[in-house]
Amino acid sequence: MNREARHHFDVLVIGGGPAGMAAAACAAECGVRVGMVDDNPSIGGQIWRGESDGQHNTDASKWVQRVRRSGTAVLCGWRVVHQPEEGVLLAENLSGFCELKYGKLVLAPGARERFLPFPGWTLPNVMGAGGLQAMVKGGLPIRGKRVIVAGTGPLLLAVADYLRKHGAEIPVICEQASWRSLAKFGLALVSWPAKIVQGIRLKLDLAGVPLAANSWPLAAHGQKTLDRVTVSRAGRVEDIPCDYLACGFHLVPNIELPLLLGCTVGNGCVQVDELQETTISSVFCAGEPTSIGGVELALIEGQIAGFAAAGRTTEARAWLGKRKKASRFAQLLDSTFRLRAELRSLPLPETMVCRCEDVSYSRLRQHTSWRSAKLHTRCGMGACQGRVCGPTTQFLFKWKPDSVRPPVFPARLETLAALARQLEVQHSKVTGGH
Repeated sequence: MNREARHHFDVLVIGGGPAGMAAAACAAECGVRVGMVDDNPSIGGQIWRGESDGQHNTDASKWVQRVRRSGTAVLCGWRVVHQPEEGVLLAENLSGFCELKYGKLVLAPGARERFLPFPGWTLPNVMGAGGLQAMVKGGLPIRGKRVIVAGTGPLLLAVADYLRKHGAEIPVICEQASWRSLAKFGLALVSWPAKIVQGIRLKLDLAGVPLAANSWPLAAHGQKTLDRVTVSRAGRVEDIPCDYLACGFHLVPNIELPLLLGCTVGNGCVQVDELQETTISSVFCAGEPTSIGGVELALIEGQIAGFAAAGRTTEARAWLGKRKKASRFAQLLDSTFRLRAELRSLPLPETMVCRCEDVSYSRLRQHTSWRSAKLHTRCGMGACQGRVCGPTTQFLFKWKPDSVRPPVFPARLETLAALARQLEVQHSKVTGGH
């Protein structure tokens, strides 16, 4: 592709995970010109990474085939960094940048893992649960390695199952939720028989692997790399030798781009109406940014958003009943795996909270807001742009992040220069060249 390109779509979808694929396929099947942009090498999102090659009879491959047959223009490896003007997004990849014009926009940027700091959490081989799974899918050898899986949420079991099937030894799965919460969660699944089947299958696959509730990592130890983890296991402190610690405290919606566009956000999620339209006209949002609810809800919301963006409101409304039921599962996840207050005491004064800018817990504790911490310590101003330390400080200190500023992701100077030239042209048109 040229170093600078322009595309125009009736419906533009940002994100190639389940919600994005469902939105793109449904909109394109209505006869409108649809484009889908994703920053990964192939579509499928994090949840279907490596399963969406279209060669197997899975939900992932079925949706990939449907997207391909729909005629959707798929732009993989591109990352949206800015909105230079209404109806236009600027995206870049390793070879250049492009301008994306649209009539309707569907945002489906998914979610990321939440990390909480504790002593040693920056050691090599301490990583996100989903991150380690993605690396194994990419070729990281895990056979014979001891992996402790810790944090909260159903993702832990799925990751442990995947790693075990690839030869890893799982000494324990540490879940911070209580047995009482887990029991209530299990009983509530009677409304979702398919998830009961999934749970039974996971339990059989993980037979012999201890699941410890009321448990979490206290510290990771090692000289050059991880060699053991201290965990609080139902009130008892244990040291467990291991090669990896796969750690994730549920998921955080990716709301940076919706915020940049001006969409209203409440309780950390993008606010949408019954047809998935945000508070910005012609901008829709589907999937995890509206609530962490899993693949089923993401697919339903994606289909509603796709049909609505294509002007087919009757087809969109046909999914409202199923969305209502699936949304109850999202609420159940939130109540079951809500983080407990004890986790706020994990970091020591010297524990790094912002690993990009090397900002310790003791330095942050001196401040009363996210803005104050950024101004005085550069917390949140590193390469991740607050995607890791932002949710962490929200939990630790109950801070609220300030507004998002462009670029949404770190961008190349060439892209920023092109944006500056574009702004100059716009200014010249407004002022008549003066």
